[in-house]
Amino acid sequence: MARLSFKTVRARSALLAVALLSAAGSAHAQTGAILCTVTENGAPARGTFEAEQSGKKVGSGSCGDSLPIPPGKYRVSVTLDGALDSPHKTAEVTVTAGKTAPLTVDFKTGVLEVRVEAKAQGGTAQINVNRGSERIGTIGSSVPARLSTGAYEVVVRLGGQERRFDVDLRPGQRRLIRAQF
Repeated sequence: MARLSFKTVRARSALLAVALLSAAGSAHAQTGAILCTVTENGAPARGTFEAEQSGKKVGSGSCGDSLPIPPGKYRVSVTLDGALDSPHKTAEVTVTAGKTAPLTVDFKTGVLEVRVEAKAQGGTAQINVNRGSERIGTIGSSVPARLSTGAYEVVVRLGGQERRFDVDLRPGQRRLIRAQF
């Protein structure tokens, strides 16, 4: 068995270290990123996003934080945080190696508040918010709820009685409904 000199071993170790560092650097250069930004009626807002490729979830994150991801084309679904109807929008994003692909999504919302006014009846009212035949959610009396713009039906039930209201919510609008029993 041949013996290697200290100098040869040191030179080979240095070459191996350079090769490993080069591989790590090229692996880093092989990725890009998605940076999601969310606005609500044009103002900064909070949201989350999920990237899919060929129907498979590849990654997710909070808007405002970049997501390192391999280059390619992605379908990105962005959801606005804190809105009763959990609105989301989808966009196609192409990620290039070594670059960040920006994605900005604006949601149009308004605020709906229902106040239950009962003269003789006590108890807790049930307030349902519907869009078409689908129930979006339930809210409490005098509790403001953010919703996407559009047409809604509000159904308020108290003590066996019911009141129905049709509401058309516009961007930035604050609507107050008084349900009197």
